[in-house]
Amino acid sequence: MERAVSGAALPDFVERAADLTRRTTLGLPGRAAWYAEIRSVEQLAMLAGDSRQRRFVLGAGSNLVLTGDFDGLVLRMAIRGRELIGEDDDAWYVRAGAGEDWHRLVLWTLAQGWPGLENLALIPGTVGAAPIQNIGAYGLEVAERFHSLDAVDMSTGSTLQLDRSACRFGYRDSVFKQQGWHLNGQRVITRVTFRLPKRWQPLTGYAELAAELDRMPRSGSDTGPGSGPASVLTPRQIADAVIAVRSRKLPDPAALPNAGSFFHNPVVSAAVAEGLARAFPGLPRYPQADGGVKLAAGWLIEQSGWKGRDLGRVGMYEKQALVLVNRGGACGADVVALARAVQEDVCKRFGVELAPEPILL
Repeated sequence: MERAVSGAALPDFVERAADLTRRTTLGLPGRAAWYAEIRSVEQLAMLAGDSRQRRFVLGAGSNLVLTGDFDGLVLRMAIRGRELIGEDDDAWYVRAGAGEDWHRLVLWTLAQGWPGLENLALIPGTVGAAPIQNIGAYGLEVAERFHSLDAVDMSTGSTLQLDRSACRFGYRDSVFKQQGWHLNGQRVITRVTFRLPKRWQPLTGYAELAAELDRMPRSGSDTGPGSGPASVLTPRQIADAVIAVRSRKLPDPAALPNAGSFFHNPVVSAAVAEGLARAFPGLPRYPQADGGVKLAAGWLIEQSGWKGRDLGRVGMYEKQALVLVNRGGACGADVVALARAVQEDVCKRFGVELAPEPILL
């Protein structure tokens, strides 16, 4: 049995000096002083209570930049399970373990005839990470399909449940990021429950998605709430279109290590967006409900000359300027240097600050 830095004994399922390189999609070098695969709430409770032990919660490692070794305990969430736990006149309620693969969950819900997550298909990561980041794509955020989550308070080992209001969702944001819970492992998500609408409506407002759907043959053979005549879109058709678009733009981490979209799409005021549009007529803009305007970070990066351009052993992907890739043998310092260079050039050209999306550990 290994012992923590604090001297407290750790259970036998905790591994010492674990290599994290293959447990992240960017493939950067780094080790954890201790590492544990968490398959149950009981295992978390066994590790709770020691405030002196640094912790970090890891999902699929698809949103993480290792800047070196981590001198604490990494908890990799591997709690499985997915089930329909109830329904009412308006929705189905589906619960999944934090360690479930996100994309597989999306496909499974569609196969069961429960639509609502199709726009979020092929987003890398786990179910437990989805509400932390409030993942989103093509006009939908996970907050819009979220019902509640179960978590463990690692200071006490007690369980708790948070509803949508308690999660304080924002653009790629939640209370887990606002309070730093995901960085210090203070509260660890174990299960998430989603509310999937019975009165389903397709979300196809993004031009890229609409264009892909126009190219796809329509079929009346799909079953489920969105099925119907050949002219009617089904949830599965939308998922297939999202998968096709994302597959063309995003490299497979197994072939070319990456962390997906590396920068947040910046949100600026309407006045700033209008001024930028006058100076740069091709600028993609997406008005937000709060009056702000979301800009396409990939477009800003491409216009700043970084699409397909490398800096040492890392670069911005040639098919999608928003994706930072590891060309081979890179380390965390290489990624940080490229990110800063891109940020500086975008700010110099457009006066817009880009914020990295992945966690730097």
